Amino acid sequence: MTHLPVYLYGHPVLRKISEDVTPDYKDLKKLVADMYSTMYESEGVGLAAPQIGRNHRIVVIDADPVKDSFPECEGRRFTLINPRIEVLDGEAVTRSEGCLSLPGLSEKVKRVEHIRLSWVDEDFQAHEEEISGFLARIVQHECDHLEGKLYIDHISPIRKQLIKGRLSDIAQGRIRCDYPCRTAPRR
Repeated sequence: MTHLPVYLYGHPVLRKISEDVTPDYKDLKKLVADMYSTMYESEGVGLAAPQIGRNHRIVVIDADPVKDSFPECEGRRFTLINPRIEVLDGEAVTRSEGCLSLPGLSEKVKRVEHIRLSWVDEDFQAHEEEISGFLARIVQHECDHLEGKLYIDHISPIRKQLIKGRLSDIAQGRIRCDYPCRTAPRR
């Protein structure tokens, strides 16, 4: 397995809408294994393909490391290919979120905590499940990447203005990162 660099805020690949994956996708299982390896190396609980420079609808999640705080995450490790989210009833809850593409930064984000998720796995077997709590937040966060969105797109304009300098530092590569990363190409 290969540890791939994580693409950081400011890289254009993070703002593109990802394409569906077809059963003939070359080396899909190797890519998924590399994504898990990269996620574990970076100490994340989720990773979307755009974060490793691929605009394809692939997400890996292993939420087990946060099971002590969020019991619904225990044993939840899965690969989402072409995931689709349907928001179910319930009010939105505000919690702090971080992202491997935004190292050293976390912000409070409001999200619903009850969704219906449909996806295929790496063998293209179809799945559908209702997911709640913090696990639903992880899934929404990672699926946002597939739409070219980052969690900072959900914060207020005032809050975004307050972190503008830190975002600029990330985009310019003026940060320390504990895992391999790639910044935006220089113009």
